[in-house]
Amino acid sequence: MATPVVVATRRWTKHACDELARQFDARLNQEDQSLSLDEVRLRCEGATVLCPWGGDRLDAKFIASLPNSIKLIACISAGTEHVDIAAAAARGIVVTNTPDVVTEETADMTFALLLGLCRRLVQGDTLIRTGSWEGLSIDDPNSGSRVWGKTLGIIGLGGIGAAVARRARAFRMPVVYHSRSPKPEAEMECDAGYCATLDELLEISDVVSLHCPLTEQTRNLIDATALSKMKPSAVLINTARGAVVDEVALSDALIQGKIAGAGLDVFVSEPVVGEHLTSLDNVLLSPHVGTATTETRDEMGLRVIENIKTFLSTGQPHDRVER
Repeated sequence: MATPVVVATRRWTKHACDELARQFDARLNQEDQSLSLDEVRLRCEGATVLCPWGGDRLDAKFIASLPNSIKLIACISAGTEHVDIAAAAARGIVVTNTPDVVTEETADMTFALLLGLCRRLVQGDTLIRTGSWEGLSIDDPNSGSRVWGKTLGIIGLGGIGAAVARRARAFRMPVVYHSRSPKPEAEMECDAGYCATLDELLEISDVVSLHCPLTEQTRNLIDATALSKMKPSAVLINTARGAVVDEVALSDALIQGKIAGAGLDVFVSEPVVGEHLTSLDNVLLSPHVGTATTETRDEMGLRVIENIKTFLSTGQPHDRVER
C-alpha cells in the first residue's frame, strides 16, 4: 500500500517535521514561506491529508476546489475558525485540531500579560536600558497596580479558562466566570462563581480574561457597550482571538480612561497591528505567542500526527471538530 501523502502548509518544529516525514510521504514547507491558496491546492494533488495553520483561510470556495483525494484537514492549532467546517463536512472531509496541548502555555501567557501590564515591566525595562532610572522613590512614577487579591472574571471556562483559574488560586484571586451555561464540575475544581450574564461579570471583575472561541456569537463580544460596564480600574486580557474584541472601541476606552489597561496576544488583522493600539502606553502587546514554546509546538505537531494515524486506521480521530 502506498504511503499516504500529507501536506503541511507551514514549517513545524524540527522534531515534529522529522516525525511527519518518517511516518508519511510529507510535502513540507521547509522555507516557511507563506503559500497562496492556489499553491496549497496544487500541493494537495494526490494527497490524503492537508495540515493548515491558523493563517490559511480555508473558505467554502477553497474547500470545494480541493482534489477528491483529500479526506482530512488536520489543523495544527486549537482554533478552527479559519476553516469552513460545514463546507468540509459537505464534501465528506473530516477536520481536526489540537486543543488540549495548548492549554497550560496559553494560561501561562495570560498571567504573563496580566503581571507585565499591571506591574509595568516593559516600562521598567526601558527605563533602565535608556539610562533614565534615577533610583528608588516611594512615590514612584513607574508604580503599577496590584494583581493578588483582585477579582478575576473569566469569559469561557473551558480548558484554558480553567487553567487560568487554577493559577489564580496562588494569587488569592476570587474567580467568577461567564459561559453559555453553568459548569458545576469546573466551578468546584476552580472555586469559581457563575455569572448568568456578561454584564454581571464585567461589573464586578478587576481583571477580565477572554478564553472563548471566535464564533459569530462572540465576534466583537467586547464592544463599546461591554467596555462601558467595566470598572475604570479594570484591565482586559485577550489570549483568545483578536476579533472577540472591537479594537477601535477598546482603544477609545483606554484613551478615555474607561478601563485602566489591556494585555493582548491576539489581534484582528494579524500580523498588522494598528497605531490605535501601538501608540498607547497602557497596552501590553505580544505577537500571538501564547502557545510558542518549543515543547508545546512539538506536542502540537505530534498531536496532528496522532490524529492522522487514528483517522487512517479507524476513521475517527481523537480531536474531530463538529459543526
